[in-house]
Amino acid sequence: MNEIRDLPKVLPSSQDHFLDGPKLAPGITRFWLIRHALVEENARMCMYGAMDVPLCPDSLIAQRPMYRALAERLPKPAHWLVSPLSRTQRTAQAVQEAGYGPAKLTVEPDLIEQNLGSWQGLPYEELPQYLNLAPHPFWAVGATECPPEGESMIDVCARVGRLLDRLAEKYAQQDIIAVTHGGVVRAALAHALRIHAETALHFSVQNLALTILERLDVGWRVVTVNELPGV
Repeated sequence: MNEIRDLPKVLPSSQDHFLDGPKLAPGITRFWLIRHALVEENARMCMYGAMDVPLCPDSLIAQRPMYRALAERLPKPAHWLVSPLSRTQRTAQAVQEAGYGPAKLTVEPDLIEQNLGSWQGLPYEELPQYLNLAPHPFWAVGATECPPEGESMIDVCARVGRLLDRLAEKYAQQDIIAVTHGGVVRAALAHALRIHAETALHFSVQNLALTILERLDVGWRVVTVNELPGV
């Protein structure tokens, strides 16, 4: 008969960070990525990309329960980052006003949405005549399509990847709340999972949805994607 040996009482270092329960452990470099709230109706009819368009005022009122849920879900203390565009800053303010409390908002230029260059402002129905490549089924343009005077999603992934690595070093073992854009969240997932931008565009990232990434000593981990507050 084979000898039965005691299981080791200490897990190997590669298994030190298992998620065994709903509570997230403190002292981990953790990114809380939030896509901004819904923009106003006219803006949604065109390719707004990195244009500075306002939020929908009706949604700001109707979605107050979602802001309150986010305020309760997000960690304290945390570093709050926003993109240069007003829609992320107004979303962050709405979450803080819904119960999180005041916190300094730091503008991070590399959190901005994909720059669609000279295609920004085009109605969606006019876009196909300008494309060189087939559009992505879940994005207006393919990942390798680079609009004139703009950037491709490949470029966005490179930009966001460098940003995440820099922030992970700067805010090591702390919580970072970043209110940003759908393209940026997908780029962050591409970086964390080491997948191509074309693949990352298959992720659904809805307005006000939360995505949580962790930077551990053994690599990146995705905790949740497209978590809708209060749902």
